[in-house]
Amino acid sequence: MHMADALLAPAVAATMYAASGVAAGWSVRQLRREDEPQQLPTMAVASALVFAGQMINYTIPGTGSSGHLCGGMLLSALLGPQAGFLSMIAVLTIQCLFFADGGLMALGANIWNMAFYGCFVGYYLLWRPILRSKRNISMPRKIIAASLLGCVLTLQLGAFSVVLETTLSGITELPFGAFLALMQPIHLAIGLVEGAVTAAVLVFVYRSRPELLRDVDAADGTGTRSVRATLIILATLVVFVGGGLSLLASSNPDGLEWSLFGNEEAGYSANMGLDEDDYGVASNAAETAAAVQEATAILPDYAFAGSDSPAGTTVSGLVGSVMVAALAALICLVGRTLREKKAAKHSA
Repeated sequence: MHMADALLAPAVAATMYAASGVAAGWSVRQLRREDEPQQLPTMAVASALVFAGQMINYTIPGTGSSGHLCGGMLLSALLGPQAGFLSMIAVLTIQCLFFADGGLMALGANIWNMAFYGCFVGYYLLWRPILRSKRNISMPRKIIAASLLGCVLTLQLGAFSVVLETTLSGITELPFGAFLALMQPIHLAIGLVEGAVTAAVLVFVYRSRPELLRDVDAADGTGTRSVRATLIILATLVVFVGGGLSLLASSNPDGLEWSLFGNEEAGYSANMGLDEDDYGVASNAAETAAAVQEATAILPDYAFAGSDSPAGTTVSGLVGSVMVAALAALICLVGRTLREKKAAKHSA
């Protein structure tokens, strides 16, 4: 669902940067109040897992499209909505600057569409109420229900936001109703798969170390592994997914690209039928953003520049995961430093 700069007018892009910036600032303030010893390694590993997971495009049968993990629900379940949102910013920023995935001018919109709904709406509207419910339902079933419903709802909201943002940008080639009729159903299918993947990971964490999940009372389950062992397994999964499984990713366009351009080469519909080389809004801001990305992208499109070698995908998965983990850990350290300074000031 990564939007390109051509899908946004500069004014809309600036508005979405402002909205995402406000949410990020509030999240930093909230992060200052949290004091959990395992937060830093969990944040680093979970963020890397989302980056690696987003490299796996899975085919949506019968459509000519594919989807990939967004990760907001996964991160908010493990880290809480504020830390999860900041972790998603780390993922999307690294993807944008170093892998040219999603436009730089569109980064604020991508953060809102892919991170805000999953981390805040999904958490507060579904995850917390379902897991805190007093109904006589086992915790694993609650986790599965919250994951499936949360991923479906938040991807629907994200897809709707993409349609709304392009409409406000004045892209007349994308009539609101027709674009919406393509975006919502395909992201329903994508959301169901993401929900299943998210549920599988979170049920594993629950059975291994229940206190790593938000809104789960450790007394509700007996962990079969230590925190360290659980994180090592998840880190190993990052290496396996990012460095190996990513080679098997579907080559079909993702839900947004499929809606815009179709997949006639594979015998499917043209959908909106836009020209991939000439569509949307042209602006000086978009050209400047593209120039910056061209300079910073070390592995554009998750590959070695000018090469089709699969090694480029493997390197991208491993290097990107390390970069995201480091940035997420830095964000956590900043929160810890601010918290310590605040405590020292109050005790003085």
